Amino acid sequence: MNYALIMAGGIGSRFWPKSRIDAPKQFLSFFEDKTLLQNTIDRIRPIIPVERIIVSTNADYVDIVKEQIPDIPLENIVGEPVAKNTAPCIAFAASFIHYRDPEATMVVLPSDHFIQNEDAFLKDLELSARIAEEKNRLVTIGITPTRPETGYGYIQYNDENTISFNGDTAYPVKTFAEKPDVQTALKFLQSGDFLWNSGMFIWRTERVLEEIKKHLPVLHHQVEILHQHLSDNDGNISRDVLHSVYHSCFSVSIDYGIMEKSEDVVVVPSHFHWSDLGSWMAIYELQKDQGDEDGNILNSQNILTVKSQNCYVSSANRKLIALVGLQGIGLIETDDAMLICKLDSSQNVKEVYDKLEERDLREYR
Repeated sequence: MNYALIMAGGIGSRFWPKSRIDAPKQFLSFFEDKTLLQNTIDRIRPIIPVERIIVSTNADYVDIVKEQIPDIPLENIVGEPVAKNTAPCIAFAASFIHYRDPEATMVVLPSDHFIQNEDAFLKDLELSARIAEEKNRLVTIGITPTRPETGYGYIQYNDENTISFNGDTAYPVKTFAEKPDVQTALKFLQSGDFLWNSGMFIWRTERVLEEIKKHLPVLHHQVEILHQHLSDNDGNISRDVLHSVYHSCFSVSIDYGIMEKSEDVVVVPSHFHWSDLGSWMAIYELQKDQGDEDGNILNSQNILTVKSQNCYVSSANRKLIALVGLQGIGLIETDDAMLICKLDSSQNVKEVYDKLEERDLREYR
């Protein structure tokens, strides 16, 4: 039976000032009425009911998750007492799911991605789940690159010993590559055997727990403690035990801890349009076809432009804003803060958080 883990614990620092610690990116809407988290869960409801969807988030955000997804069982919301990256998050959720169903297959999805062509997305998930179940592989979904992107990790695959079902193919993974510089990204693009790393994973819970035991034994020890606690308490997790196991493990990503070390990973090339929404530039790129004749995206009638092109302006206020002679600029204004940046530098907005801490301006974080 298929389960899903939705990872919803980040603070979205690249989307300051709209994303704040008390209301981070995944709980906000950028394109429509629904938030990114709501869209993520609605996207998979056709194949996985909400009773089998687990949301892992910061303990401070549990109430927000319950408010935004009112039909999710409260016991399906895991409130992390401290952020320890993706490997502990996935390991503890896998243990929780495995306790419920030892034969479960687990789909792991970030909460804040943008996906178009949802039918193709679900088809790719179903193919991945079939491979995980029938071939007992660790499966990830890769995105066909369209540009030499430096903001994503990459997956290199080979075309030997492939797995095919109904004309769709999964490829053995050769290497995982960290975010490259421009020249390296260009080489990846030209080689034709690299995909973007989407951060989506599919596997049997039993198999991923075996890999954690093999490659991350310290983390696996905490998983065993959690599993014993579940067995002793009818599947319920106490806050004290969750606090203990999280604080007893180290911070490590699933990519570094497991995927880069395992010899049994395959990748399914995606058939859908995807963005990780990693910066204000990504938001602009997805909306630019709806811009004015100069490529500007303006969210208010109170914004004027003169000889300005390819700018993104989002204002929560009614004040008049005029742009003159600007190209590729992002201006994002909330009630108490304003960001002005070059869109192609918007990955660096996360550094504003550090500056706010240094200057004791935590109320703006």
